Amino acid sequence: MKKKILALTLALALSLSLAACGGKDAPGQDADSGVPEVNAPEDDAPEGGETDAPDASAPEDGGTDSPETEAPEEINLSAFYNTLREGNIWPELMDLTTDANMKELLDSYYPGLAEIAAKQRRVYIAAISAAVGEIALVEVENAEDVQAVEDIFQARIDYQVGDDATPGGAWYPETIEGWKTKSRIVSHGNYVMLAVGDASASAVEEFEALFA
Repeated sequence: MKKKILALTLALALSLSLAACGGKDAPGQDADSGVPEVNAPEDDAPEGGETDAPDASAPEDGGTDSPETEAPEEINLSAFYNTLREGNIWPELMDLTTDANMKELLDSYYPGLAEIAAKQRRVYIAAISAAVGEIALVEVENAEDVQAVEDIFQARIDYQVGDDATPGGAWYPETIEGWKTKSRIVSHGNYVMLAVGDASASAVEEFEALFA
């Protein structure tokens, strides 16, 4: 009986002590679990969720577009020939490509040239066979035909020069020598030129300048 009275007395004293403290939980302790609270870390991100990461959509070069490469303009071969006639010394030349009546002569001098697909084809020959002067200009449609045109031009030179067994088509010794030493074949892209005469080297320079 004394033990029960003593236990009740201690319980009453403990209740009074808790009431005096206001019945509050210890600081930093959860009222339900008794586990200390862990404060969430402060968010360092700027207000609105913005970051300093670069905008992936912005071009690195400031958005400047690269300039488009313009395709070269087509060279007018007739106009180029007229420039050669004005600036160089050439004998009087006949045009074999603008007159339909000259087609047979063109096929005789340049066999196979008319069969090659070409955007432009101009052939000018000396009116006098003893004169050393000839210009042939071709713009082929297909790049693989450039070599075929060069071969036809070379065949024309070989025929005019001839060999030890057969006289050349140029016939006269001086004319043959002119075809042998003053003939130039040059090509650039789809354009091919044969120039024969005293001003052939100058013609090559002017031809190359068209593509500089």
